[in-house]
Amino acid sequence: MKKDITETVIKLLASPQKVVIVGHKNPDGDAVGSCLGLSFFLKSLGHSPNVIMPNDFPDFLKWLPGCEDIVIYEKEVEKSKELFEKADLIFTLDFNSLDRVGGELQTILENATAKFVMIDHHQQPAEYAVATYSDVKMSSTSEMVYHFMDALGETSKLSKEIAINLYTGIMTDTGSFRFASSSPTTHRVAAKLIEAGAESAIINQNVYDTNSPDRMKLLGVALNNLVILPELHTAYITMTQKELDDNNFKKGDTEGFVNYALSVKGVVFAIIFIENKQESIVKISLRSKGDFSVNDFARNHYSGGGHINAAGGKSSQDLNKTINEFISILPRYKNELTDAL
Repeated sequence: MKKDITETVIKLLASPQKVVIVGHKNPDGDAVGSCLGLSFFLKSLGHSPNVIMPNDFPDFLKWLPGCEDIVIYEKEVEKSKELFEKADLIFTLDFNSLDRVGGELQTILENATAKFVMIDHHQQPAEYAVATYSDVKMSSTSEMVYHFMDALGETSKLSKEIAINLYTGIMTDTGSFRFASSSPTTHRVAAKLIEAGAESAIINQNVYDTNSPDRMKLLGVALNNLVILPELHTAYITMTQKELDDNNFKKGDTEGFVNYALSVKGVVFAIIFIENKQESIVKISLRSKGDFSVNDFARNHYSGGGHINAAGGKSSQDLNKTINEFISILPRYKNELTDAL
């Protein structure tokens, strides 16, 4: 963290503050883990933090320390508004543009009088915070929270609760340390978190070994829908609303499905299209290997973005039109896809 940002944060936290910590819509392991980790840290410094998520988070994260205190905006609108009105500081974690919270909550943040602090690792951050800690080379926002503590000279406050949350965030956002974003520093941070009480085997079991029968059947449907385009080094998966409904879909059930497509030999670009009738969109997750930027692809075609090798987006067209358009666009990238092998 840069010296001027550190100095600004130190001044902001010089006296006890009422803090709201916000994660992005459809929160994942990094969003939940980083927000809870920061919350425990700020509490140890004498502040009064509350974590607010725009909507609910997956069941496989509902064992994390402190998760029972998370306020879900869409379920507790009035309580959320009151917390924002009383806040001295608002920390936004794991997103860098206020439209990532969606709906009315975006308007509330845009009109908030509290000062903002951003901690995030996605590309092209917006300019809404008085202190912006942004680093696209970081593995995860959870890793950044550890470095945030370190920059403030407060790693002695690293508790078991903080360690478990941050380790979970790092582990899930790096694909269990498989992605290129897992630097030597990432592994050193993970080691410090383990030393502080994060039991890696138990965390892995809690996140990855609690699948419901319905989720496993849904994975079978996803793999049956897998389409491989070998000449374009691409694979994609489609999931209709009916397929989700027939398998009792719950939030988080499709998490990681796209990685199965990316695991196919010779594939450097994988994408999953998930129909969402309630929001009248097709939700899209993109993954890649090498230098092929799915961040650019998502920004250019799907009103999204993220990282070079992991991004998300959406389409307002129906599923069939979305797929047909994708297939028509893909040949433009043939040289880039081949070069990324």
